[in-house]
Amino acid sequence: MTTIASAAPTATSPVPAPSDGPARRGPARGNAVGQARWIPYAFLIPGLAFLGVFFAWPAFTAIQLAFYRYDVVSPPEFIGLDNFATAFTSPDFWQALRNSALFLLMYLPLVVFLPLLLAVLVNAKIRAVSTFRLLYYLPVVTPMVAIAIAWSYVFHPRGGLNWALLELGVVDEPIQFLLDSTWALPAVVAVEVWHGLGYFMVIYLAGLQAIPQDLYAAAALDGAGWWRQLTSITMPLIRPYFAVCLVLGGVFSMQAFASIYVLTGGGPQGGSSTLGFYIWSEAFQRFNFGYASAVGLILWALLLTFAAVSHRLSRGDAA
Repeated sequence: MTTIASAAPTATSPVPAPSDGPARRGPARGNAVGQARWIPYAFLIPGLAFLGVFFAWPAFTAIQLAFYRYDVVSPPEFIGLDNFATAFTSPDFWQALRNSALFLLMYLPLVVFLPLLLAVLVNAKIRAVSTFRLLYYLPVVTPMVAIAIAWSYVFHPRGGLNWALLELGVVDEPIQFLLDSTWALPAVVAVEVWHGLGYFMVIYLAGLQAIPQDLYAAAALDGAGWWRQLTSITMPLIRPYFAVCLVLGGVFSMQAFASIYVLTGGGPQGGSSTLGFYIWSEAFQRFNFGYASAVGLILWALLLTFAAVSHRLSRGDAA
């Protein structure tokens, strides 16, 4: 008992002082946490630098040049809004704007509704569906220049399309698709639609695969057929994807260039020159960089307006 009592601590026993170790490690740990917070932002620096050099700086320069007369040889001369006044009084500008509107009216319905049907087909559980998806998407990854060259042989007076039309008795003589102002722009639209079908199909396919299959099973138990399921389940649930395709289709139609450059060169007599091609011709053929920048700003304003209206309509439908 005496040994146990003597081993017990007394009130006068010295208490060991707390160690300074944790207090010294605290600031170091805080600095490490603070440095770790900046690491994700450091990874953004290369991407931000790329955007700044190749997007932000050229956009700022284009906005600035829209108010100058600049032809590379002479120094820039400030002229205010003269470039915009020249555009709105130029017959070539209004022809390009009219062609862009016609391009949009022909292109947009085809790339919004036709890919939806293709997505419904390739979303079905059928044999070799992966092969069909690959074939539909293959034109998307093919360069537009190569596609346009291939289609130029199709549209040739001795090409396959004219041969089929002559054999079927639809026409009596070959059609000059790329040299006739009536057919030049529809021919370019056909090539652009063929090139973009797979792109929009993939967007719709993602929306279709995001729909729960239980909804279709419940609708089938209630006696709903294929058309009823499409109109009551599929269409309402893919409305956001429809809005995305609508906006992208409008942007792509306004920016069409490579197909026009290769197939028609903007002709005949400007019959297939859209705003995108018109901007290029003014900048790199006539070297009117200030005027081309002004037309580019007009095109940019039109694209923003179209995107805002499309978003507003789709949001209103969703509400």
